[in-house]
Amino acid sequence: MKDDDVIQWRFGNENTLIAEINVTADRITVYDDVLDGRFRDRLKLDNQTGSLTITNTRDEHAGDYTLEINSVEKSFSLHVFDEKLVKEGNSVTLNSDLTEMKDDDVIQWRFGNTLIAEINVTADRITVYDDVLDGRFRDRLKLDNQTGSLTITDITMKHAGDYKLQINRVKKIFIVTVFVEISVKKGDSVTLNSDLTIMKDVDLIQWRTEITLIAEINVTVDRFTVYDDVLDGRFRDRLKLDNQTGSLTITNITTEHARVYKLQINSVKKILILYVFVEISVKEGDSVTLNSDLTEIKNYVIHWDFLTENTLIAKINKRIDRITVYDDVLDGRFRDRLKLDNQTGSLTITNITTEHAGDYVMITGAKRSLKAYRVSVYVSVHCCGPTEAVIRLVLSALVGVATVILLVYEIRSRRAEQHQAHIHTSGASLMI
Repeated sequence: MKDDDVIQWRFGNENTLIAEINVTADRITVYDDVLDGRFRDRLKLDNQTGSLTITNTRDEHAGDYTLEINSVEKSFSLHVFDEKLVKEGNSVTLNSDLTEMKDDDVIQWRFGNTLIAEINVTADRITVYDDVLDGRFRDRLKLDNQTGSLTITDITMKHAGDYKLQINRVKKIFIVTVFVEISVKKGDSVTLNSDLTIMKDVDLIQWRTEITLIAEINVTVDRFTVYDDVLDGRFRDRLKLDNQTGSLTITNITTEHARVYKLQINSVKKILILYVFVEISVKEGDSVTLNSDLTEIKNYVIHWDFLTENTLIAKINKRIDRITVYDDVLDGRFRDRLKLDNQTGSLTITNITTEHAGDYVMITGAKRSLKAYRVSVYVSVHCCGPTEAVIRLVLSALVGVATVILLVYEIRSRRAEQHQAHIHTSGASLMI
């Protein structure tokens, strides 16, 4: 900034002054209590450049910002979006944040630029346009007649994208991302489906594990590429791209391939969570330890989920040095049975029963990696104590002896019958 600069930041249609720097007077001021205090404790001015930072942004901060440096103006239009991550097949509700609608409210919901639902309070009209866009929303849209919130049921990848809510002149944006969970055993192959039947001429398809690009299709230039040497070569000779649909197959799976995969087709995103299960069999009443394979937990968070019931059961947050077991969930089946190792993050389940059988997943921030275990519990057939065992043995012996006696008696009886029959036959011959 120059010695004579006066920098002012203004917000909204009323051009409200929210921050100011007067270099000549060596004064930096933020007016964060204006507009009902929506900017309180959120504004930071850079005393070198005059740039403005807004922290912990919310919908009420969306709008037009104007920067004036002396007599020069620059405008910014800020859009705040709410990101929703939803599992394929589940439902998601996009909240309007209204507690009730006013008499003159007009509420419109758009998917992209297509109107899919509308409430006109004045006309007392509620409409869902669920047959648009090839009917992908048919029988899936529900509007709340009190708040105007929109629920999408039985969601698929076709429903992922940008949703725009307009309440009179106020706008709100939601980005809905759909994820799919896939389970596979070590050594098997898995196909991550794009859900396309055929690619279009302008399609750009990219597959990533977290932020690392591992495969790409650029239909425009007819280029198919797999980057299987990334990440220490763990994907080397394992990736196959379908040239019709863009689906990705990973062969000869190992536990190091268990990760979050991201598919982007042009502007549409899909997330696939791949679990590679290690199978463990444990006797009822015993303990089992699910190893994290970490030697030390650094500054990150570890979650243990009982995936069979989609329930968080244990958590370590090393940043705040907190260990938590949620053993009262699921009707208390894990109560007093869970132990977390505060050095490695490994989870031990004690006194295990058949109701603890199922899939367990550890998610760690260390390398954004996943550990998955499929636990089966078998019941050991326990006979009896020493005294009862002797009694059973004696009884078995007696039964055996009785069986032999009966068998000998049967044999002798049959021989006697045969002897009598022979005498009878001989006597008859002599008479003739």
